[in-house]
Parts: sequence; C-alpha cells; structure tokens
Amino acid sequence: MNALQMYEASRNAAEVDWLFIGLCTMSVAVLALVFGLIWAYVIRYRAASPLDRGNLLQKTWRFETAWTVATLLFFFVLFGWGADIFVRMNRPPGDAMKIWVVGKQWMWKVEHPGGQREINALHVPAGRSIELLMTSEDVIHDFAVPAFRLKRDVLPGRYESLWFIADRIGRYHIFCDQFCGADHSLMVGEVDVLSPQDYARWLASNGGNETLAAAGQALFISNGCAGCHTGNSTVHAPRFEGLYGSPVPLADGRVVVADDRYIRDCIVQPEKQRVAGFPPVMPSFAGRVSEEDLVKLIAYIKSLSPAGREEPQG
Repeated sequence: MNALQMYEASRNAAEVDWLFIGLCTMSVAVLALVFGLIWAYVIRYRAASPLDRGNLLQKTWRFETAWTVATLLFFFVLFGWGADIFVRMNRPPGDAMKIWVVGKQWMWKVEHPGGQREINALHVPAGRSIELLMTSEDVIHDFAVPAFRLKRDVLPGRYESLWFIADRIGRYHIFCDQFCGADHSLMVGEVDVLSPQDYARWLASNGGNETLAAAGQALFISNGCAGCHTGNSTVHAPRFEGLYGSPVPLADGRVVVADDRYIRDCIVQPEKQRVAGFPPVMPSFAGRVSEEDLVKLIAYIKSLSPAGREEPQG
C-alpha cells in the first residue's frame, strides 16, 4: 500500500468514530425535536387557522420535563463513554515502545532508542504499543495523525505523551493542527506502519552510530554532570543509579515518581522539584542543552535503572 491512507488504522479509531457518530446523532435528534415542535405550532396556530384560541389549556411541564430528562441522560451516557476513551488514551501500557518527537518550525524530528533518526517521518511496527514523548523547541505545535484519530498539543518546555497501537500496515499523514508560523502548512509528515519483520529490517538498515543512551552518556560527561552525580564525586548530589521509576521525596514534602518529565525538569528547572536532603547547588541548563540533547541525557539516566532500560525492538 503506497498511497497515504485515511482508514481507521489504530485500535482506538473505530471507537472514536462511533462516539462521534453518537454525538452527531443525538445532536441532530434534539435539533429535529425542537425545530419540529416549533414548526408544528407555527403551522397549527397560524393566522388563518380556525382553531379556537380562547379556551387555552392549563400549562403542563410533563412533556417538557420528559424529553429534557431523556436527552440529558443520553448525553450523560455519551459523556461517560468519551471520558472512558480519554482516560484509556492517556494511560500508555508499561511495555509501550518509547519514541521521542521534537517539534520545530517547521518539521517533526523523531529519535528512536537505538539511535535511528527521522525528519517528518515515523516508522513503527504494526500491533505494538507505541508511546510518543513529545516536546517543542520553539512554539506550540500539534501532532495529529487523522487515520489514528489522534492529536495532541506539543508544548515548549514540557513533555506530552501520546500512545497508540497501529493495526493496519500502510502510510498515513502527520499534520501540525496548531497554526505555528508562516510555513505551518509545510509541517507535514508520514507514519509508516510496517510488519514486525519489515520493521526489524528497517531498524537494522537505519541503525545510528550509537544508541540514545550512549550519546547521552557522552553529553553527561561533557556537560560536567559526572562531576557531581557519580559515586566518586565530592559534591553531595543525588545519584542516578536506580532513579528512573522510583519515588523521590522533595524538599517541599511531596513525593513524585522519577519519569521522563521529572528528569527533564530537574535538568532545566532544578529548583522546581528539589530533592529533599540536598542543597540547592544544581545549575539550570535551560538554553544550554537543546531538546534533542535532553532526550539523549534522559535516555542515559533511564538506562541506569532496570525500569528504564529499553527492550530489544523489532
């Protein structure tokens, strides 16, 4: 299948379509009821109608209450259904393959854990849970794949997560759904869904010189991080071995889980979530480390914990 397609190409696409159909059906039904009653009374009580208007019936709320409550209940059912879909679409499974996406005027830069890099393209295996960790280098973008019925704002200075299971092999559009500048319309790309065997071959033929974790280790050393966060350092600073996925007590009394967002914030905004028991000596690397390098640093720190090590892909 060579042409870009707009099928229901992900596990959640059909359910999203049925929810949309349900909302449209209920909206049309309510409009038909309201406007039907309006026109019925307009015709029935028109000026030329011979009906006697002097004997008005006593007003009753039964009919209005009945149709109002009935339609309200239907909309509550649709709301509950939509809320359930939203919650499930925002809870990626623990075994999801993580791929990093960085939006930039006017392109999508994609980095795989094995070091493979793409511009305005994303290769994924069919039938596998994929989690995209997305951020922006400049302005607000919006990563959208219509065939997957997915879209998510991509914001500068933070990570947004989006996950899916593509179950139809083929090529599908990527769009930016948020106006982001003069060449916004050119910020397009393709998702290429491959069979597991073809995806393994793609990984092998497009292998990077080093994995993200290896590149992150080099940045960890060159930026001086090893001087404070290793076992032989003289500075009292947190160690990274076993950090990812673990609870971290903060100086303000809160406890957070060390995930990708937390590690990124610690690098660029160290005062935002300072670890309890450690002095505020960590400098901010905001503006000194690019978003692409932050991805590599995070990959390296994750590799130091069993919970953050990537399983073999393909």
